[in-house]
Amino acid sequence: MEARLERLERQCRWYRNLFALLLIGLVVAALLTIGCSVSGGSGNDAVDTTDPSVTTETPTTPTEPEPAPPSPALRNVILMIGDGMGPEHVKAGGYFVDGGPGMLVFEGFPYIGEVTTASADAAITDSAAAATAMATGQKVNNGVISLALPGDGTELQTALEIASAAGKSTGLVTTTVITHATPAAFAAHTESRGNSDEIAMDYFNQTHPEVLFGGGSADLYPANTEANGYTVVTDASELLALDPAAVTRVSGQFGIGHLPYVFDDQTGILPSLPQMTAVALAILERDPDGFFLLVEGGRIDHAGHANHIERNVRETAAFADAVTVARTWAEGRDDTLILVTADHETGGLVVVSGNGAGAAPTVTWSTQGHTAVNVAIYAWGNNASLISGTMDNTDLFGALNSWQEQPNGARLKKANFAPYYPYLDNGKYDLTSLEGAGLRGAYLEGAAGNRNGKGLTLQPGP
Repeated sequence: MEARLERLERQCRWYRNLFALLLIGLVVAALLTIGCSVSGGSGNDAVDTTDPSVTTETPTTPTEPEPAPPSPALRNVILMIGDGMGPEHVKAGGYFVDGGPGMLVFEGFPYIGEVTTASADAAITDSAAAATAMATGQKVNNGVISLALPGDGTELQTALEIASAAGKSTGLVTTTVITHATPAAFAAHTESRGNSDEIAMDYFNQTHPEVLFGGGSADLYPANTEANGYTVVTDASELLALDPAAVTRVSGQFGIGHLPYVFDDQTGILPSLPQMTAVALAILERDPDGFFLLVEGGRIDHAGHANHIERNVRETAAFADAVTVARTWAEGRDDTLILVTADHETGGLVVVSGNGAGAAPTVTWSTQGHTAVNVAIYAWGNNASLISGTMDNTDLFGALNSWQEQPNGARLKKANFAPYYPYLDNGKYDLTSLEGAGLRGAYLEGAAGNRNGKGLTLQPGP
């Protein structure tokens, strides 16, 4: 027993000695730390460890933010014009199609605005002046097709011509005679919309659209069209039998004169506007550089002039079906802009009440002519955000050409004319020198020059 007590006592002494040594070590370490702090405080480069705002960590170099992905390039522009289709025509069409307003496909597009339509010489425009304003960005007198009138009478370059010059394919599709005012304004130049022979010759000799679909005329017929390099089709079966890969230029000449109203023709011998639109897209989409396509529901206007609501709503419905074809074709693409609008309102139409889907609504008309009512514009796709608020019809020219890369990588956003001037998104170019250069349009060839050969230099802004 005594031996065990002696061993325990020795072990306790050993632990007490170890604890004492550890305590002495801690005291010495603390004294050394205090001494270093005091001696360091007398130097000029010392760090005050009592100041929590001071850190001794090595600063890191900030990383550059990831660059934003480039915007997809706009390649294809589809402009769809319901001739004479004012806001009440759209409403009437909705009542007919689905029993209520707001039911047409383009009314669901994400960007919607309204458009003023006055021509250079009248508050109420005609189709020639309105289409010219959209096609060239410049106001002209009623009846004029893409010439500077008022002005020096020079040709105004159109959105179709600009696209063609850049290597894009182009097309015109309409339910009217193919040489009628609206398609003509995009691909011809003449003092009067009635000069059908001059319009046809401009198609053949100057603008060469790859697609010409509409009613045949005395000035554009199979013999002279084929002689100018076009494959000619004359009815729906020939149109739908086309092999897009086997044709270069196609002219659809469907009857003589305007295509019949949908209300009057249920035979199917001649193609519908949706059918013409689908085939035009199948042909034009083969161009890797993209395309410009105009589609016109031209007989909406004619039914408006006649105050014939049964015909009018069916033409509007067929036009909406053509928009559906274009929208379906563009599904999943980020390189296409679709604009849907009208050139003016016809008839002073007011919808009184609906009568159910499939029936024309009850309406009133106030005139058999055009009116000055603002028309709507609907936009979908690449650069559709350029459309908003109240715009003038000349503003559409900028949107139609927004696929163009401008100096410093900017895109042409808007184009107005005297007393307005076009401007670029980034605001780094002063274009007021346009007036001195005598340029009445906003077409820019690179950083200098214009379509009339007059010198134009873009001066960097402040």
